[in-house]
Amino acid sequence: MTKTKTPSVPALSGEQSLNRYLSEIRKFPVLTAEQEYMLAKRYQEHEDPDAAAQLVTSHLRLVAKIAMGYRGYGLPVADLISEGNVGLMQGVKKFEPDRGFRLATYAMWWIKASIQEYILRSWSLVKMGTTAAQKKLFFNLRRMKKNLDAYEDTDLHPDDVAKIATDLGVPEQEVVNMNRRMMMGGDGSLNTPMRGGEEGSGEWQDWLTDDRPLQDETVADAEEAQLRHEMLAEAMESLNERERHILVERRLTDKPQTLEELSQVYDVSRERIRQIEVRAFEKLQKAMQRIAGERLLPGVA
Repeated sequence: MTKTKTPSVPALSGEQSLNRYLSEIRKFPVLTAEQEYMLAKRYQEHEDPDAAAQLVTSHLRLVAKIAMGYRGYGLPVADLISEGNVGLMQGVKKFEPDRGFRLATYAMWWIKASIQEYILRSWSLVKMGTTAAQKKLFFNLRRMKKNLDAYEDTDLHPDDVAKIATDLGVPEQEVVNMNRRMMMGGDGSLNTPMRGGEEGSGEWQDWLTDDRPLQDETVADAEEAQLRHEMLAEAMESLNERERHILVERRLTDKPQTLEELSQVYDVSRERIRQIEVRAFEKLQKAMQRIAGERLLPGVA
């Protein structure tokens, strides 16, 4: 039987070659669930490099798509993709097909983690010793500002500061400080024009646009949403009845109740309700991290 030739990963060496790279990775076929499972089993049982290469190349578009979501941090898109590819390879190496998830769902965690670690290393304002809460603030601030229709390059309104601080469980002053540092940090435009390309002009964000949705991304999004729902439900079991009720009413409903309303329900002060909410949220975060480690990243610290 003739052995399939191992597909090579296209080289990515700077912004000028990025458009060519993005064009090349579109040529790799999207695997069916059955093809993916058989390749993953071949690599898991025999460490077949050809199987690993096919799994990697079929998900390079997913890496590029995820990396494009982090381009607002002022770092070269090519570097973000390269770091994401490293995460993808780690995900392929540790993927366990018999767990029932598609590779895209599992690898997405590794891809995002690799890109985020690279960003943290590259930004002088956030060191590796930074607290988990500050890292969360760093990677969620832009999205939350956008949802609040806040201007990108100005100080936040006090009401917006308060909401972001509450939602992320950090002091308001940290939100103010992080926003100002990121404003000063030099922000790459989300609409950077492409130059020197052979495929014509345009913006980076337009380059991956396709009339058809990426199958692996669609599957990954759906499975990740289901995973998060299941892990949240399991993590909620770590809370007692009062903590669970307060957290749901304060953070997990479309119309959150006020501290005053809940203080009347439990006949305690508003400050006491706030303390319970914060404690419950911290317990929920720890439980989610533990469950994620057990279900998705076994054996990884």
